[in-house]
Amino acid sequence: MENAASATPVPRALATEAVHAGREDLAQLGLHAPPLDLSTTYPSYDSAGEAARIDGFAATGARLEGPPVYARLDNPTTARFETALARLEGAESAVAFASGMAALTAVLLVRASMGLRHVVAVRPMYGCSDHLLDTGLLGTEVTWTDPAGIADAIRPDTGLVMVETPANPTLAEVDLRAVRHASGAVPLLVDNTFATPVLQRPVEHGARIVLHSATKYLGGHGDVMGGVVACDEEFACRLRQVRFATGGVLHPMAGYLLLRGLSTLPVRVRAASASAAELARRLAADPRVARVHYPRLGGAMVSFEVYGDPHRVISAVRLITPAVSLGSVDSLIQHPASISHRIVAEGDRHSAGVSDRLLRMSVGLEDVEDLWRDLTEALEPLEPLRLGAQPARAGGAAGVREPGAGVRESAAGVREPRPVVR
Repeated sequence: MENAASATPVPRALATEAVHAGREDLAQLGLHAPPLDLSTTYPSYDSAGEAARIDGFAATGARLEGPPVYARLDNPTTARFETALARLEGAESAVAFASGMAALTAVLLVRASMGLRHVVAVRPMYGCSDHLLDTGLLGTEVTWTDPAGIADAIRPDTGLVMVETPANPTLAEVDLRAVRHASGAVPLLVDNTFATPVLQRPVEHGARIVLHSATKYLGGHGDVMGGVVACDEEFACRLRQVRFATGGVLHPMAGYLLLRGLSTLPVRVRAASASAAELARRLAADPRVARVHYPRLGGAMVSFEVYGDPHRVISAVRLITPAVSLGSVDSLIQHPASISHRIVAEGDRHSAGVSDRLLRMSVGLEDVEDLWRDLTEALEPLEPLRLGAQPARAGGAAGVREPGAGVRESAAGVREPRPVVR
């Protein structure tokens, strides 16, 4: 099978790559669907030759030539997913892991093994990523800063600059080219889980490392867990060595499902994004909603702050599923302060814009009218908008501009009613 670092002979559109990347050899094999290889080990009658190959991997971390040896080293099905994801992100290579957190752990361990234990990071980001950095569980040290402070925060032992854009859960965005410039010689890691390569390819903006919780949009059906790092081949070699040593491998069944998920990724993301933009517009016009967060980039995530009790919204939805995670074909809603970001200290949550009245919604592929009906009925019991507050006019999703009293434009391009609940 074609190596992840191989060049595509003819440039192809993203939608075409999503369907065909990692599958180019199937016709030659007499197959239409990718095969699923569940083997944990593989026979070899040349033990001296195997020893030489294993020594080569230990020295370089390069993907083994020839037949597989052991599933912790490599797996043909998982390799197909890695090839495809690298193509979609415009990277040389990709290395898959058992979860997004396993992938981030491997990245941090690679840098720490080089004596570069310091990380400069921008909040907000996914709660468990925040926790892993802030607690120093892996022997790392973090300096939290805003994008403007990145250059000043870098030290001689800084091994990584990390941002998530759009960020979880506020959907705040950063200028990747500016962040890359501020990072200097320090590698920039971008968590691209929310945007996916359909909306944003960080490598094109100078990022060296692109992280995905593949559990989300890449899988897309809420039935597979995984993580993946897209990067240059040099960094991929080190990641493979860490993966082999720590055992955070992606199961081949998960690799199979993720490869299948990629084939519909562009269609799913674009359809869900259209619905999310419409819901953001309607929420911004609803007097029961204090603030709406929706990125200029677009996407299928919407966050909004309510005037009433957010827990009552969670308990009242019927079509939308109240659950953690995101990126599935069905819509999910959760209260970040209680679940996904509960592990982050309250003061840090608030300073990053994660208010106690914030709800995060992952918009799926249901009809937008059905989703809106469920949302508006769930909002119905909330207390009336307090006296003196002006409702937002309809229209405020990314790129929509409408004049009107009592409406202001957020940094994300979404109209907000006054007053804003912080």
